[in-house]
Amino acid sequence: MTGATASRVVVEAPARLHFGVLDLRGSLGRWFGGIGAAAPGPTLRLSACPAGDLQVEGEDAERAAGFARQFLAHHDLRAGAHVCVHRAIPEHAGLGSGTQLALAVARALAEIAGVDTDAAALACAVGRARRSAIGTWTFAGGGFVLEGGRRPHGAGVAPLLARLPLPANWHCVVAVPDSTRGISGADEAAAFAELPPAPERDVERVAHLVLMGLLPAIADADIATFGHALSDIQTITGRWFAPVQGGTFASGVSEELVRRMSEWGAAGVGQSSWGPTVYGIVDGEAAGQALAERVGAAMGDAGSVYEGPFRSEGARVWRVGGRD
Repeated sequence: MTGATASRVVVEAPARLHFGVLDLRGSLGRWFGGIGAAAPGPTLRLSACPAGDLQVEGEDAERAAGFARQFLAHHDLRAGAHVCVHRAIPEHAGLGSGTQLALAVARALAEIAGVDTDAAALACAVGRARRSAIGTWTFAGGGFVLEGGRRPHGAGVAPLLARLPLPANWHCVVAVPDSTRGISGADEAAAFAELPPAPERDVERVAHLVLMGLLPAIADADIATFGHALSDIQTITGRWFAPVQGGTFASGVSEELVRRMSEWGAAGVGQSSWGPTVYGIVDGEAAGQALAERVGAAMGDAGSVYEGPFRSEGARVWRVGGRD
């Protein structure tokens, strides 16, 4: 079915926050691993419907077209599609924009082509999750996720070890400064290659904080313990990346905002991936709005602020009639 009567698939996906890497040593046979969560904002939204050939328009259209071609080739699909990216996640900001766009495009094309698949298979089809699987698992189901890392020469997506819904009264303030873009792609691979092995004691400490700090605190809705453990993890893992990013956090406004959000009462603070996005976690809607206002005032017009509870669901998919 094509033209004005075509059924259109709509996909909306949340940005993800990457809270930290578990292991840069790989001494137990797995590398990386990580923790993260589906952010309250921003979100990506795109739509797709059948067409005679592949047509892609809207924000980040060129990159979306590349992912579409990968998915179609992976499944040996000859049919075309009309894809429109209505709203994209800021690129190279530490929010997982590439993975969310790739998975959303693949999911929309799978829907209109009748391909039975899941998030992990979608990631493999479009070449994502080669290092971190946080974005794949937040796309699949939202919440707080813990993934178990990759074997050096293994295929597939790092396994999901735990997914927990974060308490609805925990609000997250996400600040996205209009500053230097975070590292990604080939530059990210080169950066990882330059990093010295993380101290074994640090790796053990991070694992202990995750297992006996973060996870029980979520189950108990104990924001103070969660925030303290998360801030400790951010400080430890930030030191691992300091040789490349210039400090525990990206220098400049990101580093300043992390410090200020802590001073302004956030229970936990940190930087998502390579930044420049940073975040603060507080208890309650009023506290979230107050912190967002202070962060917004500090950044002025030089960035965006998102505030709300963590998303407890992954990507939303639905159908509408027509192409308009």
